[in-house]
Amino acid sequence: MTAVLLILAALTGCAQSVDPIERLGRKAAARVHEPAPAPYLRWGLTAPPAPAPTHPARVLPGSPGTGLPPVLDHVPTTDRVVFLTYDDGAERDPRFVDMVRELRLPVSMFLTDSVVGPGYAQFARLQSVGASIQNHTLDHPVLRGLPYAGQRAEICGQQDKLRSRFGLRPRLFRPPYGAYDATTRRAAADCGITALVRWRAAMGPTQLAYPYGPHRLSPGDIVAVAPDEPTGSALRERTARLLRGLQRQGLTVGRLEDYV
Repeated sequence: MTAVLLILAALTGCAQSVDPIERLGRKAAARVHEPAPAPYLRWGLTAPPAPAPTHPARVLPGSPGTGLPPVLDHVPTTDRVVFLTYDDGAERDPRFVDMVRELRLPVSMFLTDSVVGPGYAQFARLQSVGASIQNHTLDHPVLRGLPYAGQRAEICGQQDKLRSRFGLRPRLFRPPYGAYDATTRRAAADCGITALVRWRAAMGPTQLAYPYGPHRLSPGDIVAVAPDEPTGSALRERTARLLRGLQRQGLTVGRLEDYV
């Protein structure tokens, strides 16, 4: 009888024991079924960016009787949106594309041909996940004071480049350094531009800078996010910092092209 009990105990112990390899397999299977973290958590946000209104409320100021495109750093609107814009085209971080896709950020990219160089594929990826492509000249000169022919060549030349690359001719144009004159507006109009876009605030390495007025964002403000710098934080980190600030103010990101 004792021998029988010993045999039964051994069998029971074998039945209850789990092979270490099998145990690892079960843990891996459990991890497969765990829900993935929400994308906004990955980017350091406490909540996803609120969606922009489906039907934008805006009143675009014009230039009656001139036929010239308006110059904007702010869009009058009752919607609690601001607009994120990015200049030049120096950004090459593929994770920024992931950020735009996962957070569904309707950002506007103002591209300069001589800066983008061979990097147009990066911006085609950004366009495919919802970013818009806009004009920032061929070579980034200070346009103010240049003759009409030179300004028109810079603006129309980049219109042609962007059409060949993306199949579109942008409606929006940002003059380099924000500098423009009446000739800039006339040349831009002749190139099919409907608005010149400046900025109400600029996001630097750590914080927003305001060239004038109250040091806070208001609905309709246009924000320029500076390109990456060797000693600064990555573009996605500065964008996340900006998004956290917007959430604290009850603001979200709108698509500039929907309001202009």
